[in-house]
Amino acid sequence: MKYSIQNDQLAITVKETGAELCSIKSISTGQEFMWQADPNIWNAHAPNLFPVIGCLKENGFLHEGKEYPMTKHGFVRNNKDVKLHSKTKTSLCFVLKSNKNTKQLYPFDFEFYIHYILEGSKLIVKHDVINTGSNEMLFCLGGHPAFACPLKEEENYTDYYLEFEQKETANTWMIDGEGLIGKQGELVLNNSNRINLKPDLFAKDALIFKNLKSSFVVLKSTKSNFNLKFNLSEFPYLGLWAKPNAPYVCIEPWIGIADVSDSTREFSSKEEIKSLGSKETFTANYSIEINE
Repeated sequence: MKYSIQNDQLAITVKETGAELCSIKSISTGQEFMWQADPNIWNAHAPNLFPVIGCLKENGFLHEGKEYPMTKHGFVRNNKDVKLHSKTKTSLCFVLKSNKNTKQLYPFDFEFYIHYILEGSKLIVKHDVINTGSNEMLFCLGGHPAFACPLKEEENYTDYYLEFEQKETANTWMIDGEGLIGKQGELVLNNSNRINLKPDLFAKDALIFKNLKSSFVVLKSTKSNFNLKFNLSEFPYLGLWAKPNAPYVCIEPWIGIADVSDSTREFSSKEEIKSLGSKETFTANYSIEINE
């Protein structure tokens, strides 16, 4: 099942399975901005990441003496237990509640809500995590939206670039063969605010940035006035990724990160793990603003 909403500038479609955003279109031009999940390249649009980001060491974690299996990026993506919670003319809300399936993977009681809200040329993606249990809850949270690039047949991937709000000096953190974060970084931004897209940019996997100064990054083209402004001010980590030579780019806001290569696997000691008290709610938003 898919659900669609629109205002006078944008139309979006979201799949109920995984509450996955699969389309953002311009009302005036009909232009599609989302990657359309070619199964021969990468069969996804915008997975939602919860309760972990990336890979865990040995594909699981330890909590209070018990081991729990967990696949990369958690269990919301592709999850058929996600259901539409509410719908208005310009908003959609989906929910996943803890159940017997999640309890086999994750020991906490929770409600995970994701809202898609259209405001003019902006799509706001809001996450609400509610701890419905009696114990402290631990989790990570993130997004993985993929944007079509190039947008026009006459354009090339190399016509596009990412421009940060501020000049940054930042490493990417290297990923090993098991998908874990290594101890070494590699300088990507050296007092610069620009990353030019090129087919081999992600040859070593994602670019992963920690604690950037910038609160937003903008996808731009040298051939047009198009820009897509991605506000990630509430997310301390940023991942950028695509399959090599593929016509899209993922802009991934993260609260949390994959395990480090020498992880103890204790869930409570994960980098940037969030702790939520009983009956408390955690909220985090990112937004996508498009101008043609």
